[in-house]
Amino acid sequence: MSIRQASLAHSQITRFFGQSATITADVVTDPAKTLAGSYSFIARALTVENSSIHYSLRVPIRVISTKESVTSMLPGQRFSVQGRIVLSKEARVAALVLIGEDVKVITKASRWARSLGSIRYGLRSLSGDGDAGALIPGMVLGDTSKQSASFKASMKRSGLTHLVAVSGANFALVSAFALWLMQFLFSKMKYRLSATAISLIAFIALVRPSPSVLRAAAMAAVLLVAQGTKRGRDSLPALGFAMAAVVIADPWQARDAGFALSVLATAGLLLFAPVLVEKLSAHMPDRLAQAFAPPVAAIVFCSPIIVALSGYLAPMSVVANLLAAPLVAPITILGFIAALTSPFAPLISSVLIWFIRIPAGAIAVIAEWASGFPVLTLRTGRIGFAIVATFTLLLWLCKKWMKKLIAITFVVIISITWLQRWPGQDWQIANCDIGQGDSMVINLGNHQGLVIDVGPDPVAEDACLKALGIVEIPLMILSHFHADHVAGLPGAIAHRKVGQLWLSPNAEPAIEALMVHSALPAVEVVTALRGMSAQLGALRIKVLWPTLNATSFAEMPGEGSQINNSSIATIISSNDFSIFTGGDLEPAVQQLLIRDLTPVDIYKVCHHGSKYQDLEFMAALHPRLSIISVGAGNTYGHPAVQTVDALARLGSEVVRTDIDGAIAVQARNHRLRVRRAKARFNIIRWG
Repeated sequence: MSIRQASLAHSQITRFFGQSATITADVVTDPAKTLAGSYSFIARALTVENSSIHYSLRVPIRVISTKESVTSMLPGQRFSVQGRIVLSKEARVAALVLIGEDVKVITKASRWARSLGSIRYGLRSLSGDGDAGALIPGMVLGDTSKQSASFKASMKRSGLTHLVAVSGANFALVSAFALWLMQFLFSKMKYRLSATAISLIAFIALVRPSPSVLRAAAMAAVLLVAQGTKRGRDSLPALGFAMAAVVIADPWQARDAGFALSVLATAGLLLFAPVLVEKLSAHMPDRLAQAFAPPVAAIVFCSPIIVALSGYLAPMSVVANLLAAPLVAPITILGFIAALTSPFAPLISSVLIWFIRIPAGAIAVIAEWASGFPVLTLRTGRIGFAIVATFTLLLWLCKKWMKKLIAITFVVIISITWLQRWPGQDWQIANCDIGQGDSMVINLGNHQGLVIDVGPDPVAEDACLKALGIVEIPLMILSHFHADHVAGLPGAIAHRKVGQLWLSPNAEPAIEALMVHSALPAVEVVTALRGMSAQLGALRIKVLWPTLNATSFAEMPGEGSQINNSSIATIISSNDFSIFTGGDLEPAVQQLLIRDLTPVDIYKVCHHGSKYQDLEFMAALHPRLSIISVGAGNTYGHPAVQTVDALARLGSEVVRTDIDGAIAVQARNHRLRVRRAKARFNIIRWG
């Protein structure tokens, strides 16, 4: 791996970083649409040249295009295009190539590639709309192009992510089906296994031989050999051989968490599932024990790494997997047959898909239902890894009475943390933990909320509003159109009604502004201007900024000051609290607002607590509580130490989402009580 990484780092293509050049390359993976709306795929660069330099090479590159026409290209096709070459953070590629024009296709796809492409496209087009239609291509062929961000989030939180992409389970089902068919053609097991292996290779070609597919095939081959030869004692050496083969073929798998999860899940099925079946059979019917054991075994073995990656465990994932397990086989097998027949017998495929849309829809419902339950979150992934690994080891090694004591202690901890879960029953103001961005919610009662900005991530925004129980938004205020304040809009409006939308008069950046207007075409839009006021239930809202006429200010270091200084600034007050929110306002506007300010209970700190703050402005607000919405480990240096120190000198309590997680404030007669999702004394929490 070191040799390969060194070769990529010293490739001739690095001489073109930061420049535009003409590239000739072969397509390696199918172009797929990203959440940002662009199209991404891996290619193998063969030549790169500009006006003065020409190099022949053979290195992998990541290509990102804004043109939908690239989706018509198939693996193996050669193309030429001019693009900008930049350094990529993706370790397995030598460069990132950004293109904004149509590519010139040099060679046609092979007949084999066209045949496989027609099968994939046929299943995708016939599977229909909705989550069920998006699930079928993913479960059968690993085609996730139709899956929405919210659906992916539901599958992940419910522990069903492994179903929406080709995994070892898919290969095991297809292989088992092929092995069953082979018994009608061959009497000897070795011939059946050989024919099944050929089928497995063809299936790999169909779903594309990506690293994840190859490792899934290797893990499935282990299960197939163990089952077909009736030699379960040899399964562990076979697993070791498969691990070695995958890492030798693709060294990058050694640092891929997905590979570790595949190995551990397979090990759980081989080693722990039979033990569980034996133990559970004494207390429940055999069929139920056999259905319950595999997901539990896989989750137990994978849980330390899952916690290290995501920071949480979803107990309901066991139930979700148990409910979904009987539905997987018919979708995979019938979907596979439907895919194969789609190019020449679409009617047969349509009938088969009509049948499997029922179980696919059921899995989508299970995922949505299970994702609504709280998860057990550990303060950090590393601490979570240590806790889960230690707990598992103790249960494995300790005596029977100690196992009972450990289990009881764990249940008590879970129960206590359940009672302390965020946001609590009685909250008035909440600031979502949505990464590097802003999103605040004020409780209006009856599951209604005033939402101020929606952050950069639709999934995180939707999850926060679900946790707060918000199903209706009578008023949404988007302070300005920077992506970290508006890109999460699809998640905020998912299954929620919006009454009125307040926007800044500065409709820049244009792409984000267009997205906002397109997402809410039927909602009343109000341009918020200085001097406006409104009453919303018990809330009084006064707009302090911006003005209708564009005001020119000196640019602060970086980009976007003019847009930042057109942010909507409001003072929102009730009988219980007062709060100032001002988007990303910078010192130039802050100085203009000083004469309009009076002390407030809560200050939603402008621009994520950057160092560009006016000290007199903060002194005029004199907040008792300052909330900084900021992403952990951000590259902007937010929040600045001097800003935090200045607020502390004013006597303000400072809370920040990168350290404290989501913030909920209970306010009664201007008395504030803060609940942090990541309470400093809580290593384990529900949410």
